[in-house]
Amino acid sequence: MHKVTKAVLPVAGLGTRFLPASKAIPKEMVTVVDRPVIQYVVEEALAAGLNEIVLVTHASKRAIEDHFDTHPELEAELQRRGKNALLEVLRSIAPPQLKISAVRQGRPLGLGHAVACARTVVGNEPFAVLLPDVLVAHAAETDLARMTRRFAETGAAQILVEPVPQAQVQQYGVVDVRGVVLQAGDSAPMHAVVEKPAPEQAPSNLAVVGRYVLPARIFELLDQTAPGAGGEIQLTDAIAALMREQSVEALHIARRSYDCGNQLGYLEATLAYGLAHPTLGEAFAGQVRAHAAGL
Repeated sequence: MHKVTKAVLPVAGLGTRFLPASKAIPKEMVTVVDRPVIQYVVEEALAAGLNEIVLVTHASKRAIEDHFDTHPELEAELQRRGKNALLEVLRSIAPPQLKISAVRQGRPLGLGHAVACARTVVGNEPFAVLLPDVLVAHAAETDLARMTRRFAETGAAQILVEPVPQAQVQQYGVVDVRGVVLQAGDSAPMHAVVEKPAPEQAPSNLAVVGRYVLPARIFELLDQTAPGAGGEIQLTDAIAALMREQSVEALHIARRSYDCGNQLGYLEATLAYGLAHPTLGEAFAGQVRAHAAGL
C-alpha cells in the first residue's frame, strides 16, 4: 500500500465562530501559548511523516502562507544581534523537509468541496485531511501516525473519533460501529456516519474529530456528491459512499482534542498547552493555582 506523505489543510473558512478575533487575522493564526494553531497542526503532520502540506486557502489568508515562508531580513537581524536561540525557533517553523503548496477555494461550498480543490496537487495518491483549528494532544506516537500506519497495513480509510457527551452529538458527525466498544487507540469498521444527529437518533457517541486518511478514490466520489444543506458538499457524504465500496475504519483517539475554532475550546487548549509547555509550564501552573485559590 502506498505510503501517505501528503496532508490537506482546509484554511479557506471565514472563522465566524471565532469572531471578533478572526475579523482581521485568520483564525488559524490565533496563538496558543507561543505559536499559531496551524503551526501545531503542521508539526503534527511532520511528526507522522507527512511532509507535503496542501493549503486550501482564500485570498484573505495570505498570513498563513507568509508564516511558513522564509524571512531573510528577520533572520539576518537576529543573527546580527546574536539571538541564535530565536533564530533557530524561526527556522524551525519551516524545516527543510517541509513542502507547502496552496490552492484556492473560490467559493465556500463546504469541507468536501475544499478537499476536492486539492485534487490537482494530491493526484492519485492517498492523503490525510487535517482540520487546522483542531488540536490533537498526543504522546510518543501521534494518532495521525497510527492512522497512516493502519492505512498502509489494511488499505482501509481511517477516521479519527472521540467520545462526546450524548447531549452534544448534534454538534458533530457521529459514526456507527454497531455497538463495538472502542478503547484508546483501537479501531473498528464503520457502517455509517451521520451528520449532526439528534441525541435520541445518534448511532453512538463517537464524534469525528477532524483527522482523516483517505484514498484518492474519494475525489471521484466528491465529484458525484450532490450539495446538501446550504448548498455545501459534505465530506461525510463522500465517505458514506466510500463505505459502500470498501472498508472505512473509526480509530479511537488516544488522548483528546481541542476545538480552537470556538472560544471555550481555545481556552481549554491554552490551559492544557500552557501547563505542558517545557519552559513556561511550571510557572504557569503556579499562576493557575494562585488564581484558583484567590477565587
